[in-house]
Amino acid sequence: MADAQALDEVVGFTSDLIRIDTTNRGGGDCRERPAAEYAAERLAGAGLEPMLLERTPGRTNVVARIEGTDPSADALLVHGHLDVVPARAEDWSVHPFSGEVRDGVVWGRGAVDMKNMDAMILAVVRAWARQGLRPRRDVVIAFTADEEASAEDGSGFLADRHAGLFEGCTEGVSESGAYTFHDGAGRQIYPIAAGERGTAWLRLSARGRAGHGSRVNRENAVTRLAAAIARIGAHEWPVRLTPTVRAALTELAALYGIETDLRDVDALVDKLGPAARLVEATLRNSANPTMLEAGYKINVIPGEAVAHVDGRYLPGGEEEFRATLDELTGPDVDWEFEHREVALQSPVDSPSFAAMRAAVEEFAPEGHVMPFCMPGGTDAKQFSRLGITGYGFSPLKLPEGFDYNALFHGVDERVPVEALHFGVRVLDRFLRTA
Repeated sequence: MADAQALDEVVGFTSDLIRIDTTNRGGGDCRERPAAEYAAERLAGAGLEPMLLERTPGRTNVVARIEGTDPSADALLVHGHLDVVPARAEDWSVHPFSGEVRDGVVWGRGAVDMKNMDAMILAVVRAWARQGLRPRRDVVIAFTADEEASAEDGSGFLADRHAGLFEGCTEGVSESGAYTFHDGAGRQIYPIAAGERGTAWLRLSARGRAGHGSRVNRENAVTRLAAAIARIGAHEWPVRLTPTVRAALTELAALYGIETDLRDVDALVDKLGPAARLVEATLRNSANPTMLEAGYKINVIPGEAVAHVDGRYLPGGEEEFRATLDELTGPDVDWEFEHREVALQSPVDSPSFAAMRAAVEEFAPEGHVMPFCMPGGTDAKQFSRLGITGYGFSPLKLPEGFDYNALFHGVDERVPVEALHFGVRVLDRFLRTA
């Protein structure tokens, strides 16, 4: 069980990991090894035998297994990534890699995404070792590289090249779930992720006839691309309810005493107030233009123009997504996947989901636990190749006014000390009993 030392260690581990700069700038520009060695040392201190695994030098992953008390039970994967997105120090109130603990809050890049969860895992495992405790199921721990880019050096590499290390794992838990969402009316909601939209990062290219900027040109690549991008940006995607989102809407409607009318989902969501944020991004597929590249001189019409689009599709929605992009881009613009990963759907009536719900309710009895679908993605996508069902369960009890989701990849990322203490207690309870 989580003891006083575990509560101290989770704060220290979070701070220490933040101070290890593991910025992932994409294109292989990252080095997770120092953080991996830090985590491995603390796992070894708990009597485990962690393995350090690399596809590319410096892009290090850590895997260890804890034997459970019930050898007939399926194993559980608990994973967290070690890399973080970039941060500009001049934009922050504190240095993003200081790991400073001030006024009961740990500051720095990775405080919520997701070195806090890495620290919780380490603190729980070490508490078990001190007390001679073991979980019911085998627990496989994985700290991964490269989640903030393609995952090719991280969970993708582990799933493709080291599948044997995850033998027996049928379910996994990781980031972005079981945090406090305050609805502004006194309710505390704890959403647990039971699904993810698929990732569809696209490259669009338009070809045309290069020429002088002063002359009429009906085959202007920039014009063709701009028209396609405008159509994509303006497109209204239809509502497509997945089982997870349907369950989320049903539970929210019951919580607010609203009739569950799924014939007009937008009207239902409008009645949820701030809680609509928990479902609105996962009612539909989406495609957001994010980058444009064209030309090299103002009086030269270029022969090619390129754009990038961040697309996301719901479980079961990839075919519709592809067909819609074909229609929106038209005959003059080609598109292709630069990065694609599957959408995930996890059962909300499973014993593991019930165990997660019970663990949160034990330490936050005033809270309302519900399922939700993540609009983005995690390493659970890659581990799904091994038949592992993924959930988002990184518990934090947050004060009102603390905008958790805004801090992901945001400025002044931070996490309250009390939130980390809550997370250790809940994670310990779940992992021992699931």
